[in-house]
Amino acid sequence: MPHLPRVRQRAVFFDRDGTLNVDVHYLHDPKDFAWMPEAKEAVKYVNDAGYLAIVITNQSGVARGYYPESDVLRIHDHMNADLAQIGAHLDGLYYCPHHPQGAVKAYAIDCDCRKPRPGLVLRAIDEHAIDPKRSVLIGDGDRDVECAQRAGVRGIKYEGGSLLDVVMRAMD
Repeated sequence: MPHLPRVRQRAVFFDRDGTLNVDVHYLHDPKDFAWMPEAKEAVKYVNDAGYLAIVITNQSGVARGYYPESDVLRIHDHMNADLAQIGAHLDGLYYCPHHPQGAVKAYAIDCDCRKPRPGLVLRAIDEHAIDPKRSVLIGDGDRDVECAQRAGVRGIKYEGGSLLDVVMRAMD
């Protein structure tokens, strides 16, 4: 039987802090987590439209020794538990725990996964068979938009307000 090509999926990549949730510096405890306006609804909209919803986030607090990687995963689990209450979910979490000036030697590296470098997005594209030309990355920083461009994905800068409105316009 001949090998059939995988259907390339569409995705909305979301920056986490400042886009999906209120930016609390070095967020690592779910009790400090708060969603941005209509962020949960934006993820549900992405899910319902058949796109993948994927988080791409720098988490230098790990390299700085402020919290372990397990705290990043706890926040993700908390997000998915909240989203499940409205029938939504995140399809993936890609995070960079590195920082060149980190205090934790194992994480104190200059890597290709720290935004604006595109390593995390490229890994997600490969692992989920995503079509970058039919996908978008939404983030609150210039480095998010630059990361998207480097990965061949359209980048949109989120500047507050309803994340749902931004997602709906991005997916038109």
